[in-house]
Amino acid sequence: MSEEESIAGNADLLVAEDIYLTSGVHIGTQQKSADMKDFIYKVRQDGLYVLDVNKTDERIRATASFLARMDPKRILVVSARQYGQRPAREFSKAIGAPAFAGRFVPGTLTNPANPGFMEPDVLVVTDPAADKQALNEALNLGIPIVAMCDANNEIRNVDLVIPTNNKGRRALACIYWLLTREVLIARGDLKDPADFKMEIEDFEAKL
Repeated sequence: MSEEESIAGNADLLVAEDIYLTSGVHIGTQQKSADMKDFIYKVRQDGLYVLDVNKTDERIRATASFLARMDPKRILVVSARQYGQRPAREFSKAIGAPAFAGRFVPGTLTNPANPGFMEPDVLVVTDPAADKQALNEALNLGIPIVAMCDANNEIRNVDLVIPTNNKGRRALACIYWLLTREVLIARGDLKDPADFKMEIEDFEAKL
């Protein structure tokens, strides 16, 4: 077993460890922010920081139980990143939440005169850097922010961090897929993970 394959040890994960690893959820960037050091497992020889999938798994559980208590219509899911747009839309559709996939229109959360004005209770972003406009507006309003954060992200304004590769097509599909399943289970909409009929591929951005 290679070092990479044993990242998660024998922890009781939400999915087989192999699903996280083959999806590249753990592959970080070549830069790391001081903020993210607790989520980093090691640095590879090629200089890429490897994220700890145990911590990713823990945060998916925590995020799911948090979001399950919210009115889904008051959860706003945002993704400016191309590979995050389809997963964000599929997640929001499955849990009944609005999504903003693509360019976020300034003033959506802060200007009532904006035609698309929304008043969410929580913001979920795919990348705090790419989704900075939405993040700043949520910050002004003081609403909680959940963010998928890579090794190089600044996280001081994020309330709940999901450490993951937030640039990879398959990684984002995997995280949003798993988060969808866990929110539905936490809400009682699904009794068993086996009842969840969607696949990671259903969340994957088309090339």
